[in-house]
Amino acid sequence: MADRIDLNADVGEQCGQDIPLMQCITSANVACGAHAGNRVVMRETVDLARAFGVSIGAHPGYEDHENFGRKAVQLSMEKITDLIEKQVTLLAEVAMVHAGICLRHVKAHGALYNAAVNDRELADAIVKGIASVDRNLIVLGLPGSDLVTAAEAAGLKAAREGFADRAYRDDGTLVPRSEPGAVIHDPTDVLARVVPMARRSDIDTICVHGDTPGAAQLALRIRAALEAAHLHVRSL
Repeated sequence: MADRIDLNADVGEQCGQDIPLMQCITSANVACGAHAGNRVVMRETVDLARAFGVSIGAHPGYEDHENFGRKAVQLSMEKITDLIEKQVTLLAEVAMVHAGICLRHVKAHGALYNAAVNDRELADAIVKGIASVDRNLIVLGLPGSDLVTAAEAAGLKAAREGFADRAYRDDGTLVPRSEPGAVIHDPTDVLARVVPMARRSDIDTICVHGDTPGAAQLALRIRAALEAAHLHVRSL
């Protein structure tokens, strides 16, 4: 049973909740300008994370602002690797030059993350892009996913992620957002499952989506519940 847990959120997506979220989370997944954000927003987000002592990670996705990176895009594996490398490099440079901070982790966004759950070739391409920037970066992925397997096979560290505000299928994958009930909006339902999730041996970090309505208030309640259960909420 785990006695410590990381609490992460997707930020830098201009959803208006980053400031209160940073007061609750321990790791920030910063959009890298492809599905959301831009260089200016990245600098502002890095500043917020530094001010609140939050660990920073890259949140690369498909180059698709229109669909917020939540629609699959057909690309070659070489282009996937280049896509990841470019975005992680950009945020790493912004974080170091602007704030003197190193990235800690990488979490693929949206459709890219979900596609890599059961696609080893895609997962390998993502990991290759990450490793080309910094082999010390931790790769976030669902427990048992090809993304986690690919990261470990390449000699990178992996962190297994649970989702506080998303519904799961019986096979442990996330219910697609196109289906009813994919996002859990009732805080009571979220809080009822978040502590047991955090105590699982195969969960290292829990995500609250920054674009979910009320995400900041939910994150505050989640952190309080975790700490009340004597779990140490710390970055990866």
